[in-house]
Amino acid sequence: MTKQQANWSPYDNNGGTCVAVAGADYCVIAADTRMSTGYNILTRDYSKIIKLADKCVMASSGFQADVRALQKVLASRHLIYQHQHNKQMSCPAMGQLLSNTLYYKRFFPYYSFNVLGGLDNEGKGCVFTYDAVGSYERVGYSAQGSGSTLIMPFLDNQLKSPSPLLLPAKDAVTPLSESEAIDLVKTCFASATERDIYTGDKLEIVVLNADGIRREEMDLRKD
Repeated sequence: MTKQQANWSPYDNNGGTCVAVAGADYCVIAADTRMSTGYNILTRDYSKIIKLADKCVMASSGFQADVRALQKVLASRHLIYQHQHNKQMSCPAMGQLLSNTLYYKRFFPYYSFNVLGGLDNEGKGCVFTYDAVGSYERVGYSAQGSGSTLIMPFLDNQLKSPSPLLLPAKDAVTPLSESEAIDLVKTCFASATERDIYTGDKLEIVVLNADGIRREEMDLRKD
């Protein structure tokens, strides 16, 4: 009898796509609700977006068990911060905390690819984009997940931010209005769903502005 090689892995990739776009006074974060493994759809109604603070929202794709563990760590660290400082974390502070939390686990990483969106201390939209081990950057827009290779070139074409090497430094926010940004995100996902089997079913959109948080939904392809 031939010996079979055991190839169990502690990780899986559950697919899905996340997008965030920052504007002058708003931030749009969106993700689809499909969760897959291989060629199987596990559920068509799984939210990848979590509210971390009043002005800060995170969308995560990758291995959803690790994402859930990461969300729990961030929630408990934020609660400790609130008890110590008597206020909620700002979005840039939460961005640094997320980076530190991911980097701390760099030798056995959380297999999650995150975008963090919200409003900074001046009320401007901000987006932070991450790799699995905590390297991050503040950008005007970003995409993560299985459809990111399809969506990112489109966003670059529509919204290309000024180079960070240009002086004086320019804000990394998009020139679009809030409703235009929402329409753009819907177009992104409608296109990506046609080509990526791990993106689909439903699109969940979260909009942050001075009035608070608003949610929208749109149906995507279900095949």
